[in-house]
Amino acid sequence: MNSFDIIKTVRITEKGTRQSEKLNKYTLMCDPKADKPQIRQAVEELFKVKVVRVNTLQVRGKLRRKSTPARGRTPKWKKAIVTLKDGDKIQVV
Repeated sequence: MNSFDIIKTVRITEKGTRQSEKLNKYTLMCDPKADKPQIRQAVEELFKVKVVRVNTLQVRGKLRRKSTPARGRTPKWKKAIVTLKDGDKIQVV
């Protein structure tokens, strides 16, 4: 896998914004098969920053039902919370 396959997107939420401002942590949506060393290498390669720590977790898909009685489920995905070295930042547009 290359770096673009491992890192799907940067998640922008209220909690994630607070973490990035105060704790220098960023939340990323990653490939479910990627492990911590691969995520660390991909972030350092794509964003040209130094990663201090990587925490990962699997997010389960939620049950969803629209206007029909048939139920569905949103896809499961992997979340990575990446802590960067002081002074480094990821520019999120």
